[in-house]
Amino acid sequence: MPEQVYHNILVQNKTAKVKKNAKKTLIYLLLSIYAVVNIYPIIWMVLNSFKSNIDFAKNPFSFPKEWLVQNYQTAWETARLDVYFLNSLIVSTIAVIFTVFFGALASYFLARISFKWGKYIYSFFIFGMLIPIHATLVPLFLQMKYLGLLNTHVGLVLPYIAFNLPITVFILTSFMKSFPTDIEESAIMDGCGVFRIFWSIILPMTRPALATVIILNFINNWNEFSFALVLINEESLKTLPLGLANFAGQFTTNYGAQMAGLTLAIIPTIIIYMILEEYLVKGMTAGAVKG
Repeated sequence: MPEQVYHNILVQNKTAKVKKNAKKTLIYLLLSIYAVVNIYPIIWMVLNSFKSNIDFAKNPFSFPKEWLVQNYQTAWETARLDVYFLNSLIVSTIAVIFTVFFGALASYFLARISFKWGKYIYSFFIFGMLIPIHATLVPLFLQMKYLGLLNTHVGLVLPYIAFNLPITVFILTSFMKSFPTDIEESAIMDGCGVFRIFWSIILPMTRPALATVIILNFINNWNEFSFALVLINEESLKTLPLGLANFAGQFTTNYGAQMAGLTLAIIPTIIIYMILEEYLVKGMTAGAVKG
């Protein structure tokens, strides 16, 4: 009888192990398929960046018959990447810094401090996510003209901050609300003030959410076209999306050079993601409070 029980236990453990391995294999398979689906457009774009227009038209999904490296030189000159690339980098970086700082500060007070108008202020930020950007172009143009901010970097940074604050506050507030209240109680007993708690305790613990909003804000600012088109007319101040539009002519489009320009344009976003990727998968609140 004991041998039979022992045998049954071994069979059950083996069956459970097989099911666990099968489940893990299925998950890895689905994730691999999802990764391929997402990375294939980038590979397709890079391959086509070395093709001529004729090669692109005949074989859009194959390897280039002739690898035209000069497409990148053409892209650099046509899109004026030396100027537009730098303008996009300046505007996007400054807008992300201010958006994340003000968003984190507002989220801290909305998530960790109870006051009378807190829910209404939070709803006000969330309502900003519902406003379509294109509906604000005309009034925003008139406002920037009145303030004398047309054709300036500041005239782009301010709308970028305003339209990215709602999603920033939404993500950070939701993340900060999950922290246990013991954190503030312990910090107050150690003599920390409100801003010391925010800067030294809450903000470092919010790194995963901060990484998320930094990536989202940078991608939104880097790829933004409408505001830059309406608010910037001077060639020396235009951003990269406006430069990429130069590839489309009235009758023809240089697809190879356009793909080369797009390939160069995604490099900063990939770098930002690689730098912050570890914070997206690492929880910072585990073990923050012991006992």
